[in-house]
Amino acid sequence: MKALRVHHLLLVLLALSACRSTDDRAQPQPATALPERGVSVKPGINQDFLAEDLKVQQFIDRFEGESREIAKNHQAIQAAVGIQPGQHVADIGAGTGLFLASFSNAVGPQGKLYAVDISPKFVDHLRERAKNEGLAQVETVLCSDDDCKLAPASVDLAFICDTYHHFEYPARTMATIARALRPGGTLCVVDFHRIPGVSREWLLGHVRAGQEVFRAEIEAAGFELVEEVTGLGLQENYFLRFRRKAS
Repeated sequence: MKALRVHHLLLVLLALSACRSTDDRAQPQPATALPERGVSVKPGINQDFLAEDLKVQQFIDRFEGESREIAKNHQAIQAAVGIQPGQHVADIGAGTGLFLASFSNAVGPQGKLYAVDISPKFVDHLRERAKNEGLAQVETVLCSDDDCKLAPASVDLAFICDTYHHFEYPARTMATIARALRPGGTLCVVDFHRIPGVSREWLLGHVRAGQEVFRAEIEAAGFELVEEVTGLGLQENYFLRFRRKAS
């Protein structure tokens, strides 16, 4: 009888241990520690956007004019991003709001669009624009130079358009974006080709590195390349789709 009682006790303890292990897996895991801030890869790259006397209209004309490749092809880019109704999407470096309306319509009334930018003037403009256009699903976020300021596991898809080369501390910023994305979440990156002898002189001076370097940095932050999207009418820019690794 004593042996039976001991055997029964062991079975109960094993069952409790299994339940506890299952419960532990169900609990949110602590966020991975962020890398050190490190040294700026492009000092002063964002100083114009932080100026107190920034004239938003000048940047609207510059960012949303038909002479800009991204603006000219923004509908094709938006379609290629592949936003689904109900998703939570972050436009990181939303600027003056080129994609604000189209992304808001894509996520629908049950979704959420985080319009993230480092410029206080742009964030104020984005907030006012969303209000005037009745885009209730938009939430503006003022980020810092090394943190997207989004809650952990709050986003299904992140979009970075002509903004990655403005990341002054890319490893730390990308770590916060990876943290904000749910496992398996999508990251879409549009940025400039930087090819000596081919790219314009302005691009060679403004953009610090080419596609291969940026891709390697993003993969090092916990992403895997899914595809390079072509056929969008882009010549100076490329479009890369990544997936956040599950672990």
